[in-house]
Amino acid sequence: MFEHISSDAMKPILFGLIYNLTPKTFELEFLDERVKPLPETIDSDIIAFSVETYTAKRAYIMARKYKTPKNRIVMGGFHPSVLPDEVLKYADTVLIGDAEDTWPELLQDCLEGTYKQIYQSKETCKLESSETSVPIYKHKYHNIGVYQASRGCKFHCDFCSIKTLYQNVRQKPLEMVYEELKAMKEKIIFFADDNLFLDEASAINLFRTIAPLKKKWACQISMDVAKNDQLLFEMKKAGCFLVLIGFETLDPKGLQTMNKAANKSMQNYEEVIAKIHKHRMLIYGTFVFGYDTDTQAVFEKTYDFAVKNRLAVTNFNVLIPMPGTKVYERLEKENRLRYKKWWLSDQFRYGEAAYTPALLTPEQLYDGCHRIRSKFYSISCIMKRLVLNPAHYSPRNMMIYCLINFISKKEIRAKRAQLLGGILNESDVD
Repeated sequence: MFEHISSDAMKPILFGLIYNLTPKTFELEFLDERVKPLPETIDSDIIAFSVETYTAKRAYIMARKYKTPKNRIVMGGFHPSVLPDEVLKYADTVLIGDAEDTWPELLQDCLEGTYKQIYQSKETCKLESSETSVPIYKHKYHNIGVYQASRGCKFHCDFCSIKTLYQNVRQKPLEMVYEELKAMKEKIIFFADDNLFLDEASAINLFRTIAPLKKKWACQISMDVAKNDQLLFEMKKAGCFLVLIGFETLDPKGLQTMNKAANKSMQNYEEVIAKIHKHRMLIYGTFVFGYDTDTQAVFEKTYDFAVKNRLAVTNFNVLIPMPGTKVYERLEKENRLRYKKWWLSDQFRYGEAAYTPALLTPEQLYDGCHRIRSKFYSISCIMKRLVLNPAHYSPRNMMIYCLINFISKKEIRAKRAQLLGGILNESDVD
């Protein structure tokens, strides 16, 4: 849930999963505020919110708006799973963890007229099939399908919230993956897996299984995939055209602090990029700024690296201390958080530093990120990166490159310094 209509919203996998898990005796309606404003009122026995930390305040505001004596407000997702006690101030029921075992239990209790405040997933439940062809998606989402073949990540980076929710990696059976992807009408797919690469054997089996479908797809993947040229060959052959990789920082000391194991094992980022480009795949690189070794020089150094290596897309992000992560615990212990709970603050704005960096001011951190974002998505830089990288030359890659860059340029302008979710007016939030 966001305050403005997004031009880069991806198809929510959760809609299809909830549809599949819900008995047909229940009437369902799915609403996505990213692409269409929510109605003034909702007449429903259960109003369920999927809540991330960035959208928590908005969910709380809308829960207050929609709450009546006759309905039940339910919240699930990452944020409620990490901070259920906070969420229960605004919701009647919290679902912790996977929907596969919590949602059916909630609905059964609904039929029996008894509810619990908390439904806890065991993280051992089988990953269920997600309906992909039912008429529940009222928006085209750029005609890009979104699919998840696994949950969890094999790494444990200190800024990442994945391990606060999933301790293990679970994969769907290959037969299910094949049939679900085959049923999807979209020709272009984004794999929403936190890391599509668990190990060489499972990755190659996945790529060879989906190759006959002739889908074109993008994915999030760890840098260690570039150690194996056979993996890159199989990825490209199976239809991969773009990989999202977390480079995070160019500083070895920063990588050590982050516990970014995949990156620490690679000696040279430029060799990784060259290997991926050799297979004509685009690279979406993400970077995090604000670790204790970062100075003013980090911004231009990182920008120059991204342009020199012709990254197709980037995210230059201020480090956000997510609740439940090691970096949040460390900054809280060091008394460096600028807001008691930044996600609830009526002063915190999108892109702002929620903490005090060691060698930068919060304003320098915010301004530095915004400056290089704007430069990277300037028309001259977009054209320079397009022309000088052969990986961009195929008609499909060129079209996708231009689309992603111009949408990113638009979103940067729209989100700059935006308040999160509106005004909550909580007296206990600094």
